[in-house]
Amino acid sequence: MTSVVERLSGGTPVFSVEFFPPRDDADEQVLWRAIRELEGLDPAFVSITYGAGGSSRDRTIRTTGRVVQETTLVAMAHLTAVSHSVAELRNVIGWYAAVGVRNILAVRGDPPGDPHGEWVPHPDGLTYAEELVRLCRELGDFCVGVSAFPYGHPRSGDLDTDLKHLINKLRAGADFAIAQLFLEPEHFLRLRDRIAALGHETHLLPGLMPLTTPRTLAKCVELSGAPLPVSVARRLEPLADDPKAFRSAGVDLVTEMGERLLAEGVPALHFYTFNRSKATREVVGRLGLVPART
Repeated sequence: MTSVVERLSGGTPVFSVEFFPPRDDADEQVLWRAIRELEGLDPAFVSITYGAGGSSRDRTIRTTGRVVQETTLVAMAHLTAVSHSVAELRNVIGWYAAVGVRNILAVRGDPPGDPHGEWVPHPDGLTYAEELVRLCRELGDFCVGVSAFPYGHPRSGDLDTDLKHLINKLRAGADFAIAQLFLEPEHFLRLRDRIAALGHETHLLPGLMPLTTPRTLAKCVELSGAPLPVSVARRLEPLADDPKAFRSAGVDLVTEMGERLLAEGVPALHFYTFNRSKATREVVGRLGLVPART
């Protein structure tokens, strides 16, 4: 099993993809169709999220295990501290190791029920993502990733405080970081420069979502934690009632963002897929990111 860092260190730009766990059997069929369609493009890695508040833990674990055992893809497991005791976290990490998972994205996670609610740790659990990073490191030879926030985490008082938390996660042993969604490359690039200015070298991956519908645009804005940029609104909002034109313009916009990021030396682009592959495959193809393995 190859590590994420090994896949990011080949010297040429690559891409990765993120899926969310299926809610039912029908969703599972859609997910696996997307996985198989993307497998031939050899992404650097694929990841399966935990879902809001850790609500889909069992499906996440099972799906990640299937990716490891039934595909040629490099799998990254998500792990959150939400509603878990340390003993439960140890069990999950042990299960991941048993099925061959070598890569883990360690995030604290959002409060169950209300992502913007007050964080209350499990009485026998962990409070900070850096603690989760250390736990993963203690329990095995894992390649560990963490989250980063170009606009700052919603619960951070300011960008400097948020950057301090990110640096603490890197010092705890994180090998790479994946940035939350954004719609203007400058915010991501500023974060990368601020990390470097503090003397820390790490693989920082930008998170991108193909903007195929007004719904995906709204979701991207929600997840970014920042207002919709005026330039993006002017370009896409007039097309809201024309699905074909909106999709075309949205895919163009994300492709242009990818071009800018690659020109700035970013080693990989991380795509949030909504468990669909077509738009991601289209953007990846335009950017010339396939195949990654020769």
